[in-house]
Amino acid sequence: MANKILSAVIIGLDAELVEIEATLGGGDFGQISIVGLPDTAVSEAKERVRSAILNSGWEFPKRKITVNLAPADLKKSGPIYDLPITVSILTLKYKFNFDFSKCLIAGELSLSGEVRKIKGALLMAIKARAQGLEAIFLPHENIAEASLVKGLKIFPVIDLNQLIKHFSGQKITEVIIRQSPEIKNENLVNLSDIKGQEKAKRALEIAVAGGHNILLSGPPGSGKTMLAKAAASILPPLNDHEKLEISRIYSASANILGRQTTCSLPITQRPFRAPHHSASASALIGGGSKCRPGEISLAHLGVLFMDEFPEFSRYALESLRQPLEEGKIIISRAQGNLDLPARFMLIAAMNPCPCGFLGLKEKDCACSLEKIKKYRQKISGPILDRIDLYVEVTSLSPMELENNSSTDNLAITKKRINRARERQLARLADFSPPLNAVIPSEQIKNLCQCAGSALELLKIAAKNLNFSNRAYFKILKIARTIADLDNSELVEECHLAEALQYRTQL
Repeated sequence: MANKILSAVIIGLDAELVEIEATLGGGDFGQISIVGLPDTAVSEAKERVRSAILNSGWEFPKRKITVNLAPADLKKSGPIYDLPITVSILTLKYKFNFDFSKCLIAGELSLSGEVRKIKGALLMAIKARAQGLEAIFLPHENIAEASLVKGLKIFPVIDLNQLIKHFSGQKITEVIIRQSPEIKNENLVNLSDIKGQEKAKRALEIAVAGGHNILLSGPPGSGKTMLAKAAASILPPLNDHEKLEISRIYSASANILGRQTTCSLPITQRPFRAPHHSASASALIGGGSKCRPGEISLAHLGVLFMDEFPEFSRYALESLRQPLEEGKIIISRAQGNLDLPARFMLIAAMNPCPCGFLGLKEKDCACSLEKIKKYRQKISGPILDRIDLYVEVTSLSPMELENNSSTDNLAITKKRINRARERQLARLADFSPPLNAVIPSEQIKNLCQCAGSALELLKIAAKNLNFSNRAYFKILKIARTIADLDNSELVEECHLAEALQYRTQL
């Protein structure tokens, strides 16, 4: 009776188990037939498998071999099945005292029998644990990402000989080290390196502390891009659950794209994505023929920086409505729906007018009122209503740059943000992520308790400035974040007054 070897197929951000079994019978001598909806890469595995077995010193069965990949209605793609197919064939010739029903095997083979790196290993490890399997055998280069999954024995495989000897009793050493070293970004811009722009830096601190969206508006060269990049220097560290959640997206993205992403797995720092303004809506939100995650999903639990915000296509900007509100994007295709997480912090930057010099004393603006109006109308009201903080970034004179030395202490700023996040975690433990920006409107009264004078100020402001319902609640959430930074239980009048300063003025 054929042994069933377990492997997996990647579908979106998840994996499904695949049973691989081989049997002997009839046909041409040494022929291998693979059935079960394989693609070209899987069908070509028979040549890699045959060579790997022979070059590793094992005997190839002298009969026709049929390999079945079940379930048969799921398309199998890529070279990840080389290793389990080889094991299933060798079990026909050799008797191994090993329980294959409790482990998952995946890996690509070279002709010499070496095991090569694959894509989607993290998703396979997550599925193996969810299905109650005890162990997973992966190429040694994939061990770092798979080690994020706890409660699963992870065995690094270097070549076919090593794996077969393990099944014969010469055990592979299980991976014990579970933590990956932090990779430092040498090009990181520190917030404390930026001279002046105190209001903008304060707004960035509030935005990072509560996960709020922010729009920076100012002339060219005023420091908008540098401020946005500096936000990465004050982002809180990832916990283990967040590392797994983000790495899962990047693992799926690498598998769908057919190549490894530029980021090494596992992800240990919050992502900072900065797509060019020529990016299509599909590149931004995801989709395409293979339904890949877009920039908003790759920025999940991190920052999405959109420079030259009005220069993005109107369709691309409008496609941000749902993810900005719900923290996810649902991509619908004929084959089914793909639900992708997209809880990111948006940092947008724009010029005040097409030429960028509106309001500058040193340079005259060459734009007509009609041009300025058309430029600003590229960003619709619904999108502006979803942005929490608006900040005007002004240019500093050469004398101000020379004399202005930053008094910010990066460590103190990060400490304030981390303390504010801890307060939110204690208060919003039932929310994911536990941030003020995601508090539902119906929970605002309970979770954003205000002093009487603060509520009176908000009522007056809402009446005079004609806030939408969404803007009303966003101001309360921003004020709650400011109170958390101030280590205050109640939202006071001063907190609300500061929050009102950041409302969109376009």
